[in-house]
Amino acid sequence: MISMLSCTVRTLPAASAWAARFSARCLSCSPQLHVAAQPKTKNTLSKNGVKNVVLVDGVRIPFLQSGTSYADLMPHDLARAALQGLLNRTDVPNDAVDYIVLGTVIQEVKTSNVAREAALGAGFSDKIPAHTVTMACISSNQAMTTGVGLIASGQCDAVIAGGIEMMSDVPIRHSRKMRKIMLGLSRAKSLGQRLSLISRIRPDYFAPELPAVAEFSTNEVMGHSADRLAAAFAVSRLEQDEYALRSHTLAKKAQEEGLLTDVVPFKVPGKDTVVRDNGIRPSSLEQMSKLKAAFVKPYGTVTAANSSFLTDGASATLLMSEEKALAMGYKPKAYLRDFVYVSQDPKDQLLLGPTYASPKVLGKAGLTMQDIDVFEFHEAFAGQILANMKALDSDWFAQNYMGRKSKVGAPALEKFNNWGGSLSLGHPFGATGCRLVTTAAHRLKKEGGQYALVAACAAGGQGHAMIVERYPQ
Repeated sequence: MISMLSCTVRTLPAASAWAARFSARCLSCSPQLHVAAQPKTKNTLSKNGVKNVVLVDGVRIPFLQSGTSYADLMPHDLARAALQGLLNRTDVPNDAVDYIVLGTVIQEVKTSNVAREAALGAGFSDKIPAHTVTMACISSNQAMTTGVGLIASGQCDAVIAGGIEMMSDVPIRHSRKMRKIMLGLSRAKSLGQRLSLISRIRPDYFAPELPAVAEFSTNEVMGHSADRLAAAFAVSRLEQDEYALRSHTLAKKAQEEGLLTDVVPFKVPGKDTVVRDNGIRPSSLEQMSKLKAAFVKPYGTVTAANSSFLTDGASATLLMSEEKALAMGYKPKAYLRDFVYVSQDPKDQLLLGPTYASPKVLGKAGLTMQDIDVFEFHEAFAGQILANMKALDSDWFAQNYMGRKSKVGAPALEKFNNWGGSLSLGHPFGATGCRLVTTAAHRLKKEGGQYALVAACAAGGQGHAMIVERYPQ
């Protein structure tokens, strides 16, 4: 691995001084992924004077690879299906919901407030306000914490929070020059004005502006950032492929054992009913090793096999104050406790959100890594996950970049994403956060744990973490 890293660091373009410094130190340390569980406190994280916010239930329609069964639909169709699935699962009365908020990233211009359009389509009262939030890959996390805030502050008793992403049909714009001509034509009052504008059109005006998963501030594709991050933290190609294979294998096992109970069937108009995720495909290390680098060519280590894929999907959760939930006869799944958002340099630390957010939220809750029974981290890339593991387990990184005296420690792998993750289940940008939280709640109940840590990175160098506490059974 050392010789492989040395070659990679030399050949990767734009390798930063930060990356080089960390690589030199990282070679002498190995992350302890299997941390022995320590006895944890059984005290609840309830706080005096703060309302308990509970997750009543959460659902999602199957996450599908873009260009498959959802390809002819619109984003609000998927979001509507998730909301209807939640209504069917919970039987929540229409008039009991105070607010609806959904997250999304690439907005369809015809339904810019997709939360409102989906809510109306799902049959909710037109008296229920709804708005849409965007925060890259943590958009539905933001939707959920917006709901938590509305409930904790006493503004609402029940909020539906969710998310949607439709990668099969993203908006593609005309070039800026062409847009100016077209807008001018819409305002032209005479034939002469129209002909004058048309005469200015040049062939290159017709070139479309294609969307890309790239940083506006750095103009760097996220996969390129992931490749540099993996090199900086000495994460080999083999390690990434092994982790990706783990994700697909665990997801397949969870699917076959019926553990993915958050998935609700979706009858696609004109097509069959979709009942399961279609991106779960365990392969072999031999097959994965044959794939070429996807971003930094030819020496990069990030490939299609160890990256999350473009996904269509939607999710929805029902959040309530504990008092409201119990009064309505619900048995909540979990408490939603402390949460934090973080932000750092989008060039060199784009995908390190979990590293910065995890210690902060653990500190707020008065917990340590050893107190956590279930970890659910967003898997953008296998290299991103393993780099965060190494950063969390590095005293040097904690002291030099996080202002901490010592490391917080890496999550125990045997507690980590045990039912698969975004690499295998899929990653509809605006919907993943709700999947993480709902899965954490289900795993706590299934595995008998008390606390879960949910964490995710996002474009712009941002990140999120939340503590989920199992509801007493």
